Amino acid sequence: MPPRFHKSDPDTQGVTTMAQRRAKEPNHRLARLIEQSEASNAALAHRVNELLALAGVDRAYTHTSIRNWTARAMVPDPPAPAFLATALGERLGRKVSLEEMGMAKSSAATAETGLSFHRDPDQALTLAAEYWSTVDRRRFLQSSPFALTAYTTPVTRWLAVPTDPPLARVAGHRVGHVGRADLDDLWSAAEDARRWDSKYGGGNWRASQVTDCLNQRAAPLLRGTFTEKIGTELFAATAELARVAAWHDVDMGNHGSAQAHFVQALRLARASGDLAVGSYVLATMSLHTFLRGFPNEAIDMAEGAYERAKHDAPARVLAFAKLAEARAHGLAGDAPAAAAALSRCEQLVTAADTDPRDPDWLSYLTHARVATDAAEIYRDLGRPAEVLRWNEQAATMPAGVFSRAVGIRQTVIATAHLQQRNLEPGLEAGEQALTILSTVHSTRSRTYLRTLITNLAPWRTEPAVADFLHRADQVLTR
Repeated sequence: MPPRFHKSDPDTQGVTTMAQRRAKEPNHRLARLIEQSEASNAALAHRVNELLALAGVDRAYTHTSIRNWTARAMVPDPPAPAFLATALGERLGRKVSLEEMGMAKSSAATAETGLSFHRDPDQALTLAAEYWSTVDRRRFLQSSPFALTAYTTPVTRWLAVPTDPPLARVAGHRVGHVGRADLDDLWSAAEDARRWDSKYGGGNWRASQVTDCLNQRAAPLLRGTFTEKIGTELFAATAELARVAAWHDVDMGNHGSAQAHFVQALRLARASGDLAVGSYVLATMSLHTFLRGFPNEAIDMAEGAYERAKHDAPARVLAFAKLAEARAHGLAGDAPAAAAALSRCEQLVTAADTDPRDPDWLSYLTHARVATDAAEIYRDLGRPAEVLRWNEQAATMPAGVFSRAVGIRQTVIATAHLQQRNLEPGLEAGEQALTILSTVHSTRSRTYLRTLITNLAPWRTEPAVADFLHRADQVLTR
């Protein structure tokens, strides 16, 4: 006998459609929002019915309907989801999106959310928290190619309005208050991720845990209760976490995911009201753009990061922007412009040593570090003598601590020697690079190895070179 359905219950109508839209897991996001709102299922259903009546929609829901939407992840027909978002927003004192409630198409909503740079600060926080809360369903982004247009709106909006006014938030009593210990945890997580990334590459499981931190620790804090002062640092710390997560993805060739992390980092930087944080994120986005083969667009982004913050940001932050600009000029083949940006970068690094606002999170940018990047700039310009001269000024870094950086640097040195037609020192540096980078899980480092292999092509019949190429191929195909 077919089941009987009560005509007044909209959840029992259109069974086939509802079954098609039923998820395998409960709608935890909606359940979490309802808990935070401190509303009963009956009260929410009553308010949704009121809104439907005001809109002239002849439909009614009950507390059972709300339970079906959470426990069974059923999705009511429009416009009920929008009115549910309104009812929850009234309770929470902020806007609630269909994505946040888990009532939009997951893949499309996630892609849109990750690359969204919302003008409204409160909505931007909601979207950021929503994006990181759906981390397990963003794997499709990892294989997405780099799309230059994805940066157009975020960069334009940050340049137009780089800072938001201070923002406080009051959530339900079941949502915790954000405190100093929470902020310290976020900064510590970012520092740990940078350290493990430098040693083992972005594919190392310890380094990649930064994404879990955004999901499990940062996102809940963005939904919590905080004062304006705490909120300002919360947004800055989360922006840095997102920037580090983006760089991990760049290192592993996951460019779609990297772009989404960068966009959210830039939006959180704007919410923090700190021009220095925003400039740093945008300059790192410039490096990503340059690495993907768009040097002219990268120059624009680096110049924007510098010009927008030059009257407010600490000297070392501005130096980073100039370094990013120099890297892009080098790839574009403009030696005078690269040299000018590099010179300004060095001046700013010198000034930073006496700048009382000098940020701890950029302390790694020293003259020795600038020299390391300068060597790469002149490699791109095809001027090997300059590469080796700058390399002499670069810092001596322990391979056990900075494995990827040291390995990449050895490929640059090797390439410079080969450009000078000096095989023996080139192969010696190449051997060091291969030994180090064989321990690093980094797609980007393998790009440097491939560049070295290309430069070894004229000597490929030499026994030592042939042996090296064979071992290099084994590393690249792991």
